[in-house]
Amino acid sequence: MDSEKKLFLKNFIWNSLGTGINSFNSLFFLIIVTRVNDIQTAGIFSIAYATATILYTLAMYSGRLCQVTDIENKIKDKDYITNRALTCLLMIIGATVFLLIKKYSGFKTTIFALLAIFKGLEAFSDILYGVMQKNDILYKSGMSLTAKGFIGIFAFLIVDLITRDLRLACLAVIIVNVAILIIYDYIIVTKKLINTTDKVNMQNVVSILKSEFFVFVNSFAGIYILNAPKYAIDNFLSEDIQAIYGYIMMPATVMTLFTQFIVMPFLGKLKDMYEKKLLKDIEKVTFKIKLIVIAFGAFAVLAAFLLGPEFLGLVYGLDLTAYRINLCIIIGSYIFYAISYINLVTLTTIRHTFVQFVIYIISMVIAFIGSNLLVRTFNLGINGATLSCTTTLAIQFILYTVVTKVIMYKERKKIEE
Repeated sequence: MDSEKKLFLKNFIWNSLGTGINSFNSLFFLIIVTRVNDIQTAGIFSIAYATATILYTLAMYSGRLCQVTDIENKIKDKDYITNRALTCLLMIIGATVFLLIKKYSGFKTTIFALLAIFKGLEAFSDILYGVMQKNDILYKSGMSLTAKGFIGIFAFLIVDLITRDLRLACLAVIIVNVAILIIYDYIIVTKKLINTTDKVNMQNVVSILKSEFFVFVNSFAGIYILNAPKYAIDNFLSEDIQAIYGYIMMPATVMTLFTQFIVMPFLGKLKDMYEKKLLKDIEKVTFKIKLIVIAFGAFAVLAAFLLGPEFLGLVYGLDLTAYRINLCIIIGSYIFYAISYINLVTLTTIRHTFVQFVIYIISMVIAFIGSNLLVRTFNLGINGATLSCTTTLAIQFILYTVVTKVIMYKERKKIEE
């Protein structure tokens, strides 16, 4: 195996490990809260984490995808980092406005605020991971994520067990992330990669905000779409129902994570293919990824039907057998979402973002109206939330599939001419 293949494999393994552990921390956190505290507190944690994830898209704004696929490389690392610091600040402002509007209890407000800070730190670290990836040392970001995941979960567990206070447990995770961000992400790794002679160009910082606005809206809408049923539950149902929906929805996120594992290491290759106008090769690569995702999704649905509620019951200490069909339907609907994500990567790589903006706005409206109608007006509760999730993701999948095929066909015709 030559050095290039070894490096690719190393990047892939560490990125998959780190992203997986760090992304699953919300699952472990929810298990800990349910076991150590109670189901009502778990319900609060579930909706607070969902909100922090939506706000996280504001902090991420354009995300690492555009940074890594920046073909011309005119925007420097310091510009991206400054831009990310600005969007993280905007995220905190957004969280403050949200909490002032909702007027939750003191305890619930504190949990929301702490989790928003936690996700803000995660977003800032990601821009440093982008620098690592552009220098082809993605494995180091995987190491960082692995450390944050393991140590963060351990700290959360120990503090919650000792104090039985979710607020202190969340604070412990924040301290862990700050320490690793400063010591490893910046001082040990990234500081050496950034050109110290470069000066921050505020025009570039602003240009990122302008040029990637539609990418941000797409990301924001995408996360909202997945969590719209949770907000309907938060508005009209109880905290324990919120927790149960969180339990049966959590396994479905495996589809999203699995897709990211597969796609992320290929971003650089997709960029190179686009530079060389090899659109057919891009389609071949993404088609293979889609087949893998579909196969994995089919296996996940089967596993959920046979053992899902029983396994979740053991994990959370609750009887969830009544939600077997809900679990299978939600996991199945995430196959649609995963394929849409692959199409998103394709269209973003070839710099078609406005059409995605239109797709996401349509999907977001459907999610908002559908979740509220089905949960409250038709009084379907969790069944309504499940149906809303599935319908929205299926419509989004259809729109993305049609649009991607049409645009790729047109792009190939341009090259042939």
